[in-house]
Amino acid sequence: MKIMLIDSTGAGFASPLDVEPATTVGGLFLERVGGDPKDYLIRVNRQAATIHQTLQEGDRVSITPVKIQGAAA
Repeated sequence: MKIMLIDSTGAGFASPLDVEPATTVGGLFLERVGGDPKDYLIRVNRQAATIHQTLQEGDRVSITPVKIQGAAA
């Protein structure tokens, strides 16, 4: 099935991505980003999502780091 993965570099582009049916947000995160999902704001269709949420055809997913590298703490 197709979803859209929004570019997290700030450019705002969304790229179509084929994923298996029943793919979870956590599965997509591990495949595309890796690391600890607690360090990221993950949204599906502009709504906060959990790693257990199952993706649906046409969903728009954004994965944004909570801390931006180089930013003052």
